[in-house]
Amino acid sequence: MGLYILQFGQYAFEAYYWLILISIFGSWFPQFHSSRIGIWISKLVEPYLGFFRRFIPPLGPIDVSPIVALFVFRYVSGFALEGLRQSLNVIGV
Repeated sequence: MGLYILQFGQYAFEAYYWLILISIFGSWFPQFHSSRIGIWISKLVEPYLGFFRRFIPPLGPIDVSPIVALFVFRYVSGFALEGLRQSLNVIGV
């Protein structure tokens, strides 16, 4: 049971990571954010990316905040999954 919970957590973090990447690459195409899938992805990802955009201003036409957001996401997701794994070991699942 614990293995399934851990795998679900890994899949959820991986899926969100890919949604962030799709949103970043989609920003290169103006019509992406007006499409149905672009709107859906933006609604899921923009709260997370918006947090970093508040603190990291764009450098001219280049916005580096999504790159920082991806690194932070990978780092934090690793800690979260390790914490989940240890918690499942403690409770014996």
